[in-house]
Amino acid sequence: MQLKNKQDFWSGVMFALIGVGFALGATQYNMGTSARMGPGYFPFWLGVCLAILGATVALGAISAKATETKIDKFDFKILFIIIGSVVLFGLLLRPLGLYVSLFILVVGSSIASHEFSWRVSLINGICLVAFCWLAFIKGLGLIFPLWPAFLGLN
Repeated sequence: MQLKNKQDFWSGVMFALIGVGFALGATQYNMGTSARMGPGYFPFWLGVCLAILGATVALGAISAKATETKIDKFDFKILFIIIGSVVLFGLLLRPLGLYVSLFILVVGSSIASHEFSWRVSLINGICLVAFCWLAFIKGLGLIFPLWPAFLGLN
């Protein structure tokens, strides 16, 4: 057994483990039946499907037909930028509102890309703010502070 595609193998293992974890966690809730689903039904079967998908990807990586790849050195700087942007979004949501904090999240996490462009990042931020307004505020009617509190526009 030759591990040819390390990237697919380890991502498949990750998906399989996350799927098994979700499926096991969902067993703590009432399953119900297919006709009357309980709160654990959907997460359980979603976890099972994810575990099967992960196992399929991992097994495909050790087949003879798999393309040979190598995993590059992991860049922790990118990980910290993305996680830091998400944490910053959570911290800034109340004082700055959804629009400004989401825009900062998108632009901040875009900096982690090797193909970063200010123009694309700013356009992406504006489009995602508009999408979130349309989907969450108008579509679902969720209540968020939309503008910075000191402006008094909420």
